[in-house]
Amino acid sequence: MRLVKSHDTGAEMQVRRLLHSLGYRYRLHKKDLPGRPDLVFLSRRKVIFVHGCFWHQHNGCPKAKRPKTNTRFWNDKLNRNIDRDRENQKDLGEAGWDIFVAWECNIKDIRGLELALRAFLERKNSVG
Repeated sequence: MRLVKSHDTGAEMQVRRLLHSLGYRYRLHKKDLPGRPDLVFLSRRKVIFVHGCFWHQHNGCPKAKRPKTNTRFWNDKLNRNIDRDRENQKDLGEAGWDIFVAWECNIKDIRGLELALRAFLERKNSVG
């Protein structure tokens, strides 16, 4: 697991390149925000997480199948990831941040992703 990257993954780089080509500028992995969001739009108070389907257990995705060996370890680990994600998103929401999660399996549809990201970034914040 030492080789599993937490930053600058292929999916994250695709999202970053797309947003940059659309003219959006952002900060990366702000340490002072819960969960260290992958992309932070300070003036808009919006954050984007780029989640791997396996590591964050994307509901209904075939990539999110849990291993059949060492099940206790994997169940504990993946459940902790899910709980941590939920808690971080709750904390960000309470602090007035809008959150978008880009799932690894959805990034292949670049046009759909572009439309979803534009809609998210141009929408007025629901809080504040």
